[in-house]
Amino acid sequence: MAGIVVIFDFDKTIIDCDSDNWVVNELGVTALFDELLPTMPWNSLMDRMMAELRSHGRTVEDIAECLKRASLHPQIISAIKNAYALGCELRIVSDANLFFIETILKHHGLFDYFSEINTNPSFIDEDGKLRIFPYHDFTSSSHGCNLCPPNMCKSAVFERIQGSFYGEAKKRFIYLGDGKGDFCPSLKLGEGDFVMPRKNFPLWDLIYSNPLLLKAGVHEWTYGEDQESVLLQLINQILAEENSSLLLVYTDCKVKTVPISTHEALLQALPVRH
Repeated sequence: MAGIVVIFDFDKTIIDCDSDNWVVNELGVTALFDELLPTMPWNSLMDRMMAELRSHGRTVEDIAECLKRASLHPQIISAIKNAYALGCELRIVSDANLFFIETILKHHGLFDYFSEINTNPSFIDEDGKLRIFPYHDFTSSSHGCNLCPPNMCKSAVFERIQGSFYGEAKKRFIYLGDGKGDFCPSLKLGEGDFVMPRKNFPLWDLIYSNPLLLKAGVHEWTYGEDQESVLLQLINQILAEENSSLLLVYTDCKVKTVPISTHEALLQALPVRH
C-alpha cells in the first residue's frame, strides 16, 4: 500500500447530485419535504420522508431503484479504481446515509474499493421501512464544532482516521469535497496533504475566502474528467516524492559507512512493498 489515504465526500463529489434531494424529488414528496424543512433537523426530516414514502406504498426496493438512477460520471468510477490500483486507501466521509451510499456504490461495482464509510446510520426496520438517524446524537450532547451541522463534524471523523494510523509510517491525505461541511476537515490537513474542492461550490468559496487558514495544497476540479486527472496527478506526485526519498536513502547507504544502530533504524522505517 502507498502511504496515501484518499477521503471522498459523496453527494456532488462521487455522485453528481444530492442523494437525499434526488430520492425526495424522484419519488414525489418534494412538497411535504419543503413544508417541513423549516421545522425539523435534516436527518429527522429524511427519516420522516421515508415513513411518508412507506405510507404511499413505496418499498425499500423502490428507493434502491431510484438511487441507481443517480448520475455518476464514468471517469469518477475510473478515478476510484485507478487510485485503488496505485495502492491508495480510500474512505468516505459523508453527510448522506449508509443505505443510499452502499446502494449506489454496489450498483456501480465500487463498494469493495473503500475500506470505510463514515456517514449517518440507516437500517430497515421490522415493518420494511428505511430508518435514518444522525451520525452524532446531538439531542444528548453537542460535538462542539460551530462550523459543522449538529449531526456530523467531519473534522472529528477525520481526526479519528488520522489516529487510526498511529504508530505507522506517516500518511499523506487527499480530501475531495464540495460542501460547507467539508471546510472543517480541510483545516485539519497538514503540509504535504491536498484538498480538492469542487469549483464554484461552497467548499471552494470558503477556501478562497480564507486561503491563509489552510496548510494543505489546494487543487480545484469541476467535472468528472478533471476530478480524475487532478486526483491521479496528485497521487503520482506523492508517489514520485516517496520514491525519490527512498532512492536518496538507498544511495546514501551505498556511499557511506552506516553505523549498525542507524542501519537497523533504516530497515525498520522502510516498509516492504508487495
